[in-house]
Amino acid sequence: MTYSSPLLSRPGAVEASGADAGVAAHYGRPLPEQRALAAGQAVVDLSHLGVVTVAGPDRLSWLHTLSSQQLTGLAPGTSTELLLLSVQGRIDYQARVLDDGDRTWLIVEPDRAEPLAAWLESMKFMLRVEVADVSAQWAVLGSTVQVPAWSDHLAWTDPWPRVAPGGWAYTAVAEESHPGHERTWHEYLVPADGLEGAVEAAGLPLAGSMAAEALRIAAWRPRQGLDTDEKTIPHELDLLRTAVHLSKGCYKGQETVARVHNLGHPPRRLVFLQLDGSLHTLPAAGSEVVAGGRTVGRVTSTAQHYEMGAVALAVVKRSTDPQATLQVRDGEEIYAAAQELIVAPDAGQVVGRPAGLLRGVRTPR
Repeated sequence: MTYSSPLLSRPGAVEASGADAGVAAHYGRPLPEQRALAAGQAVVDLSHLGVVTVAGPDRLSWLHTLSSQQLTGLAPGTSTELLLLSVQGRIDYQARVLDDGDRTWLIVEPDRAEPLAAWLESMKFMLRVEVADVSAQWAVLGSTVQVPAWSDHLAWTDPWPRVAPGGWAYTAVAEESHPGHERTWHEYLVPADGLEGAVEAAGLPLAGSMAAEALRIAAWRPRQGLDTDEKTIPHELDLLRTAVHLSKGCYKGQETVARVHNLGHPPRRLVFLQLDGSLHTLPAAGSEVVAGGRTVGRVTSTAQHYEMGAVALAVVKRSTDPQATLQVRDGEEIYAAAQELIVAPDAGQVVGRPAGLLRGVRTPR
């Protein structure tokens, strides 16, 4: 069933398309909305996102065995992130994770909730867990600040870009210099039938999904379904930083994660692109990224940032010269693109690597 947020009835609301269909892309003033969101003076309707819950005494140990994340002993209210991988180590599901002491909440992309719930149901066996797709009963609202009026609601706080225990940074910048440090992000769970009331209680105007996307892209934050495809492995997007615990026990896809991290290099890497804004348009997702006349990758996400102008994320071949000025081709339109490294070209192959730029976090014993 196609979702349509009740907040689309607000004045000026223009519905988004693609991954954010069903909520407003903007309410008539995209860049001022983005500026307000960045300043903590607006909130975002994310009620189209999927929500899956797992209840029962075995929930955390069970999810721990299935996923890339260390979840045993996860304290109530602690936010983290997990990946569910294929046998080849490719990303099947990327989920925000929050436990309230009774249930574990998984926030996923709109088209992922139903198949995720079905897959988890098929993996229950004799364990004491109960899986439910509660997307119709629960909605998500986003903010860059904690909203006092929502203090009674569960809130997932994005751990990005902090390198979590057991994680590893694949970027070539120090953690404190990562642009993601300029963005804090909270996603609140509210009853779907109380969505409009929650917005009213916040006392803040609404910003559209375009605003949230621009801040996400500027923070180098990858998103499933936009920055991933059927071949994506976590290393390519720097997701070992927050979503993978390298010292935990066996899970599906772990062999690929360990082999690439310790002995190899990811075949592709995520880059941030500063686009030439003179065309006053944005290239479409999927546009070719070209270096030296050869296609080296594809644009995955684009936005008009209120300070930086036209920006994008792209996935390119690891061998792409990190110093090269790239071009983005969208049909007849050609955009010059300056690249900033997100995943370093030499990321991986940790065994035998001297201590240096790419770092992990020491896990307490």
